[in-house]
Amino acid sequence: MLVIATAGHVDHGKSTLVRALTGQNPDRLAEEQRRNLTIDLGFAWTTLDTGEEIAFVDVPGHENFVPNMLAGIGPVPAALIVVAADEGWMPQSAEHLAALDALHVRHGILAVTRSDLADPAPARSQALSEIGATSLGRIECAAVSAPTGSGLGPLRRALARLARGMHPPDASAPVRLWVDRSFTVRGAGLVVTGTLAQGRIEIGDELVVAPQGTRAKVRGIQTLERATDSVTGVARVALNLRGLTRQDVRRGDALLTPQRFLDTTQCDVRLHETAVTVNRLPSTLMLHIGAAVRPVHVRPLGEDTIRLSFAPALPLHIGDRALLRDPGRHRIIAGVTVLDVRPPQLRRRGAAALRARHLTTLSGTPTEAQELARRQLIRRPELEAMGVTVTSAPVTADWLVDPDYWQDLSRRLIALVSDFTAARPHSEGLPAETARQKLGLPDLALLKSLVRPPLVLHYGRIVHGSAELPEPLARSVQQVSDVLRRAPFRAPEAQELQRLHLGEGELRRAVRAGLLLCLEGKIALLPDAPRRALVRLRLLEQPFTVAEATGALDTTRRVSLPLLRHLDGRRLTRRLEDHRREVV
Repeated sequence: MLVIATAGHVDHGKSTLVRALTGQNPDRLAEEQRRNLTIDLGFAWTTLDTGEEIAFVDVPGHENFVPNMLAGIGPVPAALIVVAADEGWMPQSAEHLAALDALHVRHGILAVTRSDLADPAPARSQALSEIGATSLGRIECAAVSAPTGSGLGPLRRALARLARGMHPPDASAPVRLWVDRSFTVRGAGLVVTGTLAQGRIEIGDELVVAPQGTRAKVRGIQTLERATDSVTGVARVALNLRGLTRQDVRRGDALLTPQRFLDTTQCDVRLHETAVTVNRLPSTLMLHIGAAVRPVHVRPLGEDTIRLSFAPALPLHIGDRALLRDPGRHRIIAGVTVLDVRPPQLRRRGAAALRARHLTTLSGTPTEAQELARRQLIRRPELEAMGVTVTSAPVTADWLVDPDYWQDLSRRLIALVSDFTAARPHSEGLPAETARQKLGLPDLALLKSLVRPPLVLHYGRIVHGSAELPEPLARSVQQVSDVLRRAPFRAPEAQELQRLHLGEGELRRAVRAGLLLCLEGKIALLPDAPRRALVRLRLLEQPFTVAEATGALDTTRRVSLPLLRHLDGRRLTRRLEDHRREVV
């Protein structure tokens, strides 16, 4: 389907031309029909002889209704620019074209109406000259007369060629349907309409209403007044939503695929198509995107970059196109490209200038590598909600990390462990939580993923697993290990440890090296003793007594009690009120 918005000066025959092409009157309001003046958005459609479906969004041309016009053209990928032969290029023709250019609309057709009343050549020549200097470039033109039907055939053929030349959007892309109408139907409930630019909607889908954040389930879909089970963009759609009223959804709200857009009240943007320098911009302007409009506070940053602040929030992606308008002067100020939907705060002196230099490196076309380099560390759903396609695997859970930053964190962690060990030679290692805080990591799981050889994580502490022990100490530890491999829970007695010169300090060094596990002082076991113990304890009838555990482990209470308390502390076993235990 080709969805195309009309554009042009008031009373140049936009609605009349749409009516001649479709047989439908796009002016649906009684006041519009009485005054013969389009006030709000109108809609009509037709199927061409060649089979292409064309849906028209008819917008008002009067300067008093420019916000309504912008709500109509915002989500639409193509325009039918209408210029009357007997009046030629007019002020609202220029403003409508400026809006199309600001939104970077690249597809369109020029229709010179009233060609039965005046020679269409002068109007066509001037209009094509004006249009050619914008994002639309060179477009087809047809001279028409709606009352006589002259030129409608060539215009229909031009529309068919335009429809065939449009690239189909991504049906798997997230849905963002800007609502341009909201009304209730007796027996059905709330119905909203809009132009679906991309993605797919099916009956039963749950969508998020932005900015409210409420959920809505799709109970019915119509496109061009035909009921359907699903629809893909580009298309004019009407959705029957369950559980909401007309007060819950208004023009300018958006229906979104859950978790695929980031609601934001600030964004950094680059200006296009503007003759106004950044420092001369008014401090307050109106931002138009899709069918939404927001008053925004403007903060200049660089030569062509500014920060916009607004409320309520908007669901934005990096790369979105929008426009700024000065309602007091009745003119389009600039088109903008969204560069960042989660910009950093600018609190320090010189932060704005530094931010401006950084923004010069951004194109508005987000890549995963570029965004990870900028943000260093981010959750995958949040990055996808910014409009970034993610292909790399998380380092842990859903955390994505810039590779260079990850390597730097690894080097810093090794240095932290080395410094901690040097300052506390008899400690059991650097506490993992302390390391997380010093590295500024938001999640302990990230810290655990960083612990790789030569580092080892033992019971919440990080040690150098590859640390070499002095030869005499290494021989003593090896003798203990040999005994424990034969009888895993027969920990050496204190006299045996003394004979081997394994005091408290020597045992801690063995623990830091990942060679032993020490419980409550001098109960030395192999590091995998807890895992081996659980294997045996699971074979017991649950719950079990200390005596039963001691027998299953083939040891004494001197070892079994500290080991059970260790398992309790790691929540691998649970102590009950009757002093029995069970494996969790």
